[in-house]
Amino acid sequence: MRKKNVSDIKPKKVPLRRFNVDDTKKFYNAIFIDLGELVIFTGKVMRQFISPPYEHKELIKQAYVIGNKSLALVAVTGLIMGLVLTMQSQPTLVQFGVQSLIPGMVAVSMFREIGPVVTGLICAGKISSGIGAEIGAMKVTEQIDAMEVSGTKPLSFVVATRVLATTVMVPLLVFFSDACGLIGSFLGVNLFESMSFQLYMKNAFDMLNFVDVLPATIKSMVFGFFIGLIGAYKGYKAGLGTESVGLAANSAVVNASLSIFIIDLIAVLVTNLFTKA
Repeated sequence: MRKKNVSDIKPKKVPLRRFNVDDTKKFYNAIFIDLGELVIFTGKVMRQFISPPYEHKELIKQAYVIGNKSLALVAVTGLIMGLVLTMQSQPTLVQFGVQSLIPGMVAVSMFREIGPVVTGLICAGKISSGIGAEIGAMKVTEQIDAMEVSGTKPLSFVVATRVLATTVMVPLLVFFSDACGLIGSFLGVNLFESMSFQLYMKNAFDMLNFVDVLPATIKSMVFGFFIGLIGAYKGYKAGLGTESVGLAANSAVVNASLSIFIIDLIAVLVTNLFTKA
């Protein structure tokens, strides 16, 4: 039997997959259906805020867990962001002789944008995924169904408490991150020159005003609301298989992170619109 040479072997033609319009329609239909279900779910959750029974103990417990678990990570991140921002901008500002503006620049940057967005992304990765996985596991093990049978409202006890806890705790974590960022910036300034802590804080807060703090606080509350809401929604809509728990956690992180950037863009546009007016 004659052996085939390499030159005799002809490559097979692999047919290219044609663009399928139906698959594209299904993809976008699934997105809009998911958004519609999220809006309906949001309405149901918000009704639980004003209708009894009020789960005060569970709310306090969830707020403590969310704040306690994220405090160290937020502190370290804020400290590093303030330090890096100062070390990166200091040489350039020295060339123009305006290094005295470093405290104010860092304070405005941290309070307006860096603090809320970075802290929101940290909470989206840590808190939203945790809520999605926890509620998804409860759904898989039929604990949600058991609550409904026993007369307990799962939307009130499980979902509303976590959403409200994130709405309250994320702005507090943002303020803590801003404070750590200022401390990190103070340490960065003293690497190049000597400046007292009192003088640094005076220069920092002289540059801040009402327009810098209030929109960032409102934005942080909206971040917290959607971080908890998306995590709870993905966990509540999880399937019955164990694989769905991981999918719910992963999907919660991706959607919560994307929502933070979208909300931040809208908040910046609205803030600029009102400040210019």
